[in-house]
Amino acid sequence: MTKSHSEITGLYQAAGRGFGFVTPEGAAGREEDYFIPPRAEHGAWHGDTVAIRPDPGPAAPGEKRTAKVTAILRRGNPTVTGSVRKHGREAWLVPAGDKLREPIQIVGKHRAHAGDRAAVQVTSYGTSKQPPMGTLLEVFGRDGSREAAVESILFDQHIQREFPPQVLEQARQAPQEVPASARTGRLDLREKCIITIDGASAKDLDDAVSLERDEQGRPVLGVHIADVSHYVPMGSPLDVEAWQRGTSVYFADQVIPMLPTELSNGICSLNPQVDRLTLSCIMTLHPDGSVADYTIAQSVIRTTERMTYEDCNLLLSDADPALAQRYAHILPMLRDMAALAQILEARRKRRGSLDLASRESYILCDEKGHPVSIQARTPGVSEGLIESFMLAANECVAAHLSRLDAPAVYRIHEKPSQEKTEALRALLSPLGYSFREADHFSLQKLLDESRGKPEEFLVHTAVLRALMKARYDPQNLGHFGLAASDYCHFTSPIRRYPDLMVHRTLTALLEGTLTGKAGQKLSSAVPKAAKQASERELAAQTAEREIEKCYLAEFMADHVGETFPAAVSGVTRFGLFVLTALGVEGFLPVEALPGGRYAFDESRMTLTGPGGDVFTLGTLLEVVCASADPGSGQISFRLPGMAPGIPTRRISREGERPAERRVGKRPSRKAGPISKSRKGRKKR
Repeated sequence: MTKSHSEITGLYQAAGRGFGFVTPEGAAGREEDYFIPPRAEHGAWHGDTVAIRPDPGPAAPGEKRTAKVTAILRRGNPTVTGSVRKHGREAWLVPAGDKLREPIQIVGKHRAHAGDRAAVQVTSYGTSKQPPMGTLLEVFGRDGSREAAVESILFDQHIQREFPPQVLEQARQAPQEVPASARTGRLDLREKCIITIDGASAKDLDDAVSLERDEQGRPVLGVHIADVSHYVPMGSPLDVEAWQRGTSVYFADQVIPMLPTELSNGICSLNPQVDRLTLSCIMTLHPDGSVADYTIAQSVIRTTERMTYEDCNLLLSDADPALAQRYAHILPMLRDMAALAQILEARRKRRGSLDLASRESYILCDEKGHPVSIQARTPGVSEGLIESFMLAANECVAAHLSRLDAPAVYRIHEKPSQEKTEALRALLSPLGYSFREADHFSLQKLLDESRGKPEEFLVHTAVLRALMKARYDPQNLGHFGLAASDYCHFTSPIRRYPDLMVHRTLTALLEGTLTGKAGQKLSSAVPKAAKQASERELAAQTAEREIEKCYLAEFMADHVGETFPAAVSGVTRFGLFVLTALGVEGFLPVEALPGGRYAFDESRMTLTGPGGDVFTLGTLLEVVCASADPGSGQISFRLPGMAPGIPTRRISREGERPAERRVGKRPSRKAGPISKSRKGRKKR
């Protein structure tokens, strides 16, 4: 169907209760969304590109404009995952999650059984007389298991574990050592003291650092990054696959790499005491940490040591004399690095870089992959050191590319929208916090004033949610969160495609080929790479987040009935999201709160009971784990003393309650289906 000139094109996003929203193409923020009432979606599914016709008249105060879907321009769900249910001799797929409400009849020959987690290829999206239909694509395992849920999530986000044969073949042809011919014309830094600092389990080491002093005593910081572009020619099978993946995916005890391990853990990894090809950004710094001069060069290095964060933190705290003796040859440089990192951090803070408090944890698994422990991740001096050095190199490279007006993929982060600013102001005002504009210094003042106070978690969480999402773009629009006018990703080409693109531009500049045919090809590829990288980053983050929920639920399934200290991390009209001290988040339904009916204030994010009890972000409480489902990642809590068995509802993080779904044939779309049974790292 075609749309008329009075109609608007956008993305339909279902809310899980029959209504939804459409974000117009090119919209600057969610404040431009249209509300689509129930039965006005015209058969659209979550993720479809649709045409809408706005209703006449202005929106009511504080409300979004309303519209009706008039045409479905492009379907967003060619495949769907969910749980297989049987109705007589018919098999149906009940979609996972809250967004897709229509059960899909599985047609054709298949091997699915009731209770399987599976995926179907949609062959018909249904009519007023016929249900949606699809053919079976893949069975992931038994629904409810963490293993099946993980594979289903990866499938949904188009994340492939296996590499195509031609990609593996090209990776196997990569050299295992750096030949003398590859070193020709490169800056030879093999005699320099250069080290890597990473997690103990890391195998894809793509950054190394060095620090010296020049004749004037100024620090000369070297950031040396694996030259992945040397081994991944543009347009090759390896490159096409890396472009499609966009990024490596990390969760629990697993990694799905962007590049095959022959490269990511082999010739591209800056392993100790072997020659490796790199791109080096060598910065001479003023005493205040600003760049006095810099050199960007193709180089060859041989790292002196492969250091871990843990060992470096022990060395810098003088906590292990034996370790200090073992690394006596690099300890002076390491201490100098720590001092320089403090200078760089102070400089970022002076210009307005936001210092948000964060809580991180990681999951430890046994040899069978079962989660057995959750440990807090407390960054030490060495983590901050690497963070500061990578930021400095990223800024220097971005400024270099911007000055030369070279085609590049920049990492941008825009100022909070007016809608997000007003929501933040409304949330913090009752606590006595105010600000005029959502600029760097005003937001940092909020963060600083709340530190050490009961509402610290609330304020920091609210500011974080008010920020826009960082993305990749061919234009250098700056990075609001870092208060950086120039920023790109240069330091992780093994695991991020934008970094690989930046390396190609730098190499073309150094070799003088940017104005030739190859340079034109590179220039035309930059906008597509930025868009693709942003989309794949979002897919990876979604997968990592959803998979982590499944692991945490499997862990909590062993601790049902136990009590945990927690804080409120989200407020909805249906109950509270609570975050335990372990870093596990779950849902506490309003029915499990004492005292009767609760009033929800969306602007202030509070639930208030009839007795005056108020729950808001950051409220401290103790909770008992009531249930945990590894298959969905859903964890529910109750308060101590409240009777177990209180009905809990499946609820999304957005706070909307999904409708119940039934399987079977239906006489009409309005009546709905009928059935006898019923069924929700890293361095910058």
